[in-house]
Order: sequence, then C-alpha cells, then structure tokens
Amino acid sequence: MRQKRAELKLKQRLKQSTEGDMILGDTILETRGLTKEFKGFTAVNGVNLRVRRGSIHALIGPNGAGKTTCFNLLTKFLEPTAGQIVFNGIDITGERPAQIARRGVIRSFQISAVFPHLTVMQNVRIGLQRSLGTSFKFWKSERVLDELNDRAMDLLTQVGLTDFADTTTVELSYGRKRALEIATTLSMEPELMLLDEPTQGMGHEDVDRVTALIKKVSAGRTILMVEHNMNVIAGISDTITVLQRGEVLAEGSYAEVSKNALVMEAYMGSADATLAGAHA
Repeated sequence: MRQKRAELKLKQRLKQSTEGDMILGDTILETRGLTKEFKGFTAVNGVNLRVRRGSIHALIGPNGAGKTTCFNLLTKFLEPTAGQIVFNGIDITGERPAQIARRGVIRSFQISAVFPHLTVMQNVRIGLQRSLGTSFKFWKSERVLDELNDRAMDLLTQVGLTDFADTTTVELSYGRKRALEIATTLSMEPELMLLDEPTQGMGHEDVDRVTALIKKVSAGRTILMVEHNMNVIAGISDTITVLQRGEVLAEGSYAEVSKNALVMEAYMGSADATLAGAHA
C-alpha cells in the first residue's frame, strides 16, 4: 500500500513538472496581478496576461482602458504598484528598462529611427551597432558601420525598403517610416516585439503594407501589440486581450471576442453591434 502511494505521488510530481515545463515552453510573457495606481486612480488593475510563444497577441480596448500604461509597465518605463512580470520563466519585475531590452523584450519606439536627416541605411546600422555594443565606436569609425552593411541590407529587404537605402529618412512616407522603425527593432534581435499602434494615422495602402509586414516578420518571433484598427486585429492576431477601465474584460480569438456581448457593449454601446471596422 505504501509503495503504491509512493508511486502515485511520484507520478503526480512528474506530471506537475512536465506541465510546468510545457507552460514555460509555451508562454514567453506572463503578468500576475499587474497593477498601477496614480494618486488614487487605478490605471491597471490586477491584469493577468499570458502571451504564447510565437504568436501575435493584440491588446485592445476603448480609450482610457489602460493599454499604453500596461505597455509602459511591461518595459519598466513605469514601476508597477503591485504584481509580477515574468519573461521566459524569470521574474523581471525589479529590472530596469535596459536590462529588459537586453533580455530581448524590445518596444518599437525604444530604438526607432530618431535621426530624420540620416539615410535609411544609416538608421538601421545604428540599431545594429547598438545591439553589438559598439555605440561609441560608431562616432569615430565609419569602417565599423560599413562592416554591418550586409546585415543592414538584409533587414531592409525584409521590410521592403531596399530601394530606399540611400533615401534620407525625413523624405519617407509615414508608412515606410513605420517599416523602418520595424527594421531598427529587428536589428536588436528581439525575442518579444512590442508594437504600439503600428498603423495609427495611416491611409488604407500603408495600413495594408504594414499589416503584411508585421505578419511577415512574426515568423519565429512573438509580437504583442496595441492596435486600434479592428480589421488589422482580425487579420493577423492569434489572441486578443480586451481591457476596460484597467481590467481584463475578455480574451480569446477574434471570432470569440467579436461575439462577446460585454466587448460589444464596451466598444459600440450595444451588445447587438459588430466589431468589424471599429476603431478603439
């Protein structure tokens, strides 16, 4: 009897260990009770988020839902009032933004093309030299950056900007500037890309181009994005988390979320409305 009980306990421990390994392998980012308060106002309230490795995960919600605050917490531009942030099974809640970036959590604007009067190629090379830790050499040696040309051109090919390599960044259309921003983000070799409203302010043609680009570069990577355009969300998102007043209102695929009466009420003011074509 004792031997059977011991064998049963061993099987249970092995099962728990296996399940834990599966969860760690499948989940790249998790928040547990993530909360942020501002002088009595709770912007993010007990958010439990789990981002699956290799997926495109969208964070949506009406204005003031807490989406941007949540992004700022994940990258530690804001300190959480309570809760945990776990990346690849490691608690990173107490780490600084630079430490989190070195782990491979890169937010698009962190290393975007902030040099409008440099060429597209030069901007991507700057991103590459930052990832290699050659920031100070850059200002002294053109040779150091020239060594990165092949990799820079590869990145420009990925985002469809090869023909614009020698174009001054300020001359690019808005959509192509966002493509350049994605290229500079990729230059940091992110494991998890955080994209903050990647299609905001774009016309239909640029929206389609950037949406296709996000889908393309998601191969072998994980993307967490805040996005307002529901057509974009419907087209490329694997999982959607809906926030309202700082709390998780719903989560699931677009098919599931778009039929949720609470989500319809939050977005459209009626449970009988439709999300298609809506903007948060």
